[in-house]
Amino acid sequence: MTNVVVVGSQWGDEGKGKIVDWLSSEADVIVRFQGGHNAGHTLVIDGIVYKLRLLPSGIVRKNKISIIGNGVVVDPWALLEEIDEIKSKSVEVNSRNLILSEAATLILPFHKEMDEIREDAAGKSKIGTTRRGIGPAYEDKIGRRSIRVMDLASENNLNKRLDAVLNHHNAIRKGLGKPEFEKEQLKKDLLKIAPQILKFSQPVWKKLVEFKSQNKKILFEGAQGVLLDVDHGTYPFVTSSNTVASSAATGSGCGINSINYVLGITKAYTTRVGEGPFPTELKDNIGDLLGTRGKEFGTVTSRKRRCGWFDGVLVRQTLKISGIDGIALTKLDVLDELDEIKMCIAYEINGKKI
Repeated sequence: MTNVVVVGSQWGDEGKGKIVDWLSSEADVIVRFQGGHNAGHTLVIDGIVYKLRLLPSGIVRKNKISIIGNGVVVDPWALLEEIDEIKSKSVEVNSRNLILSEAATLILPFHKEMDEIREDAAGKSKIGTTRRGIGPAYEDKIGRRSIRVMDLASENNLNKRLDAVLNHHNAIRKGLGKPEFEKEQLKKDLLKIAPQILKFSQPVWKKLVEFKSQNKKILFEGAQGVLLDVDHGTYPFVTSSNTVASSAATGSGCGINSINYVLGITKAYTTRVGEGPFPTELKDNIGDLLGTRGKEFGTVTSRKRRCGWFDGVLVRQTLKISGIDGIALTKLDVLDELDEIKMCIAYEINGKKI
């Protein structure tokens, strides 16, 4: 199998980091194809802990090429901070081993503010976002008003693009009783970091064509899980991108015929973060035990995860939706101390078995 896509088959946090790191040792190129810095992987190599948010897992290994695809939304300051953090642990990061898609959408400060404003205003109807501006950035992308990495290369173009996006955001902010967001300081801040970001920028689709012609092994790495997919997940309690395996193609610019195998990472029990339905959730001592033994706290947010029994109904659905060829079962040892292990094989609604 030359090119493998790794996705989470539940609500994320299935332990993808460890599996992706193991697979990346055999891969030549590792591509992150969706999500933002709201999702994280924790890797432990030779006793050193690496917490990755935007950088693909392959960055910690020598002689690997790591790619951030066009399907990812990128907070440029968070990216530079993460690069500095990983460099402080003696990991080399340069324009030869890290490529950032020129078409990737940027997360800007007003996206984060909008995320916070809306979550606070929603009250009991809140989604439970990480408040990092991921959703608003994707909205601007779909609305064709986002700032992309390539826009940083021209002050004139950046100026026009900022006018367009802030016209939209300031109208909403005004309606919510919030002050308008000022453009000039943001433009200065972006132009200041532009050279540091642009040195990694390339047309990723073109590089992937090159790598395929060289018969390089490509590993596509997704964030979150299929049940958080904006189309196929537990809407509206989902993320703002498509987390299914087919997004590897659209989020990087390679054809779907580039994908040879889809691996679904599956946890031996179920967890989810934030709001939304959770049929097998355990709000008792067993749920607490799973959370403690499984260290169920977010890599990025440190938020405690909700825990419950394995839900076979949902996983059966995600395997079909995402075209998963095989699964890697994780955290089975967390269940070791339990006398009895349960799993969900069907639902019962109003006395009817579903």
